[in-house]
Amino acid sequence: MAIDEFIMTHEMAIRLGFFAGVFAVMALWELVAPRRPLHSSKPVRWANNLGLVFVNSFVLRLLFPTAAVGMALFAREQGWGVFNYLQAPSWLAVPASVVILDFFVWLQHVMVHAVPLLWRLHRVHHADLDYDVTTGARFHTLEILLSMLIKFAVIALLGPPLVAVVIFEVLLNATAMFTHGNVRLPQGFDRWLRLIVVTPDMHRVHHSIEDDETNSNFGFNLPWWDRLFGTYRDQPRAGHEGMTIGIRSFRADRWCSWLPGMLAIPFVGRIQGYTINRRQWEEGDE
Repeated sequence: MAIDEFIMTHEMAIRLGFFAGVFAVMALWELVAPRRPLHSSKPVRWANNLGLVFVNSFVLRLLFPTAAVGMALFAREQGWGVFNYLQAPSWLAVPASVVILDFFVWLQHVMVHAVPLLWRLHRVHHADLDYDVTTGARFHTLEILLSMLIKFAVIALLGPPLVAVVIFEVLLNATAMFTHGNVRLPQGFDRWLRLIVVTPDMHRVHHSIEDDETNSNFGFNLPWWDRLFGTYRDQPRAGHEGMTIGIRSFRADRWCSWLPGMLAIPFVGRIQGYTINRRQWEEGDE
């Protein structure tokens, strides 16, 4: 199919173009209407957070040149996956694939909080002392590789069309930058918008230093899974201006703001909390 050939040829350019465009819009929005004052050096954080993005992109392209789209093509050629087996029409397979892939990303996010070994990797994302557009792409390289392998498995089982995979990847990257944006939305508009997409105020709760708030609002794109499975929290107790971002055990810049420290975080110290089965606060406790 012509569309599939176009996707395979230009997939990287499509994703990079959307990434650059959304990043520029969010960076400008943060400058014009910030939600919270930043406490760390923005040039240092941005240089190191984006440096980690570069490292991750290089490693991914080195190990998985065709990434998720290549896996979708391979699954189609082998007849793997539900939608390939059923030969489902595009009008059904494309939107259904995007929604199902989003659910598995939500489930993976819950998993990296619930399993102590995986939380070691995910701490890199949460150890950022501030919260802005660059936080949305700040993940340890090993977690990125794990995420890609999980995505491969889901694609093999699901058999999504190539265009659905590209749409999902673009949406996931774009909404990750949006939901981590240090931007202000009118309260009434935010309340309405979070019925259909995760908003910055909704996801910011997830980056609270408080254990129970960290273990809520896992969605990046669609907000329905948190509401459906009971992990939704409307607001942080201290308010968005008063809440503390980050992790208690990692407050020094050498871990939180510099690339060598970020890459070392999974191998430092013991896991003492922040896993779902160790909540320290229940609703109603004061």
